[in-house]
Amino acid sequence: MMSLRLLLLFSLSLVSCNTVKNTGNNAFHYSRRFVTSDIPRASRFVWKGLTGLFGPNDNSFWYADEISGKPSVVINLSEQMVYLFKRGQLAGGSPISSGAEGYDTRPGRYHITEKDIDHKSSIYGDYEDYQGNVIMQNISNRTDRKPPGTRFEGAKMYYFMRIYGGVGMHQGYLPGYAASHGCIRLPGHMAEKFYREVSVGTPVEVVP
Repeated sequence: MMSLRLLLLFSLSLVSCNTVKNTGNNAFHYSRRFVTSDIPRASRFVWKGLTGLFGPNDNSFWYADEISGKPSVVINLSEQMVYLFKRGQLAGGSPISSGAEGYDTRPGRYHITEKDIDHKSSIYGDYEDYQGNVIMQNISNRTDRKPPGTRFEGAKMYYFMRIYGGVGMHQGYLPGYAASHGCIRLPGHMAEKFYREVSVGTPVEVVP
């Protein structure tokens, strides 16, 4: 419980890092690096620590560290599972949440085209005021009008692995059914593992 308290206190302390004073060029450059790089890394660390404390109980499995060879990925939409293979051997698997009705994840054969550990959506997210307070949540900046005095903040998609268009695998919330805007959400601890194993060019097959 002490470890859990420390992690929760640490995560809450990140909220207080929104305002960084400019006390000189060196301080400014460090502050900018802290806000744009250190906080996302810390957020991923806290999330990983919390899931580690509670323990994964989501039918995921992982043997990839003991198997060599080039990876490939199969996303099974009917099972709501993603599988990692190495040299044709099953090396890992994780539950997913793929595209909801109307935003269906498209079956087909693809490749990983981009990896971005701290990716943010360019379409979906929140409208915030300039103090960081959320004014409108879970919006699309293509259809939802921005209130005056707000800015768009894209949804965080840690461990993003793009497979086609704006669709990719990434860390996200899994409600137990297909619920995304087309992307393939994984639990944080499994998104990190898949991210580490795949490369740009890794084949990905999406099956119905």
